[in-house]
Amino acid sequence: MSLLTPEALLAMPVGQVAERSANELFELKRLAADLTAVAKAVSEHLDRALELRYAEQAQTLRRQAGKDCGVVHFDDGRVRVTAEVPKKVVWDETQLAEIAQRIRFTGEDPGQYLEIGYRVSETKFNAWPDSIRAVFAPARTTRPGKPGFRLALTQEN
Repeated sequence: MSLLTPEALLAMPVGQVAERSANELFELKRLAADLTAVAKAVSEHLDRALELRYAEQAQTLRRQAGKDCGVVHFDDGRVRVTAEVPKKVVWDETQLAEIAQRIRFTGEDPGQYLEIGYRVSETKFNAWPDSIRAVFAPARTTRPGKPGFRLALTQEN
C-alpha cells in the first residue's frame, strides 16, 4: 500500500484516517513533521531575504516619520510592502515592586495602576512538604491541555 499524499490525506474523513495501519499513521506523522520543518525553513529563509531587501528603506521611512517602531508602507513595483517593527515593552519588576510599595504607603491601591500577578512553579509545588502544599492547594486548579501523540517504530525481532 502506498503512502497517502498530503492532499489525499486532507480530503479523507478523519475517521477513515484513524482506520489506517499504525505503521502508515507513523509514516504520515513523520511526513507531516518533515513538511512542517521544510515550510518553516523556507519561510525563515524568505523572511531573511525580505529583511535584507527592505529593512533599510523601511527604517528610513520610520525615521522620517519620527518613530523607531510601528508600520510603514511603500511600493516596490506593483507590490505594496508593509513593514512592521513591533514595540516590545519590558518592565523592570524590581522597580515596579518598589513603586507598588510607595503607592501602598500613601494609602492607595497599587492595583489601580499595576497588574500584579502571582505564579507558582509546578516543580517547586511538587517538591514542597505536604504541610506547605496544603496551604496552596485550594488556589491550584488543573485543566487538561490539548492531547498530543508521538509515534515511534519499535524494533522488529
